[in-house]
Amino acid sequence: MSPNDNTLHELALLMQFPDSSGLAGLKIHSDAAAATVAAGQRLFDKGLTTQSDGGYLTPFGHEARELGDKLLAILA
Repeated sequence: MSPNDNTLHELALLMQFPDSSGLAGLKIHSDAAAATVAAGQRLFDKGLTTQSDGGYLTPFGHEARELGDKLLAILA
């Protein structure tokens, strides 16, 4: 499976969420790039975030964020 543009946008957005605390979130503003807004909606639809415009990571989202860190460390 090779990543498509949507997957890469989702990963990029996911990695912008703070990883140190469940008390910090992210807000996607209405004037953000269309690809970012769409990625936010897809992350919400997949159960990774609490709101379609960011919010907080769900427990599943935290797990995905941790795996993203590991993947990026391996690739670096």
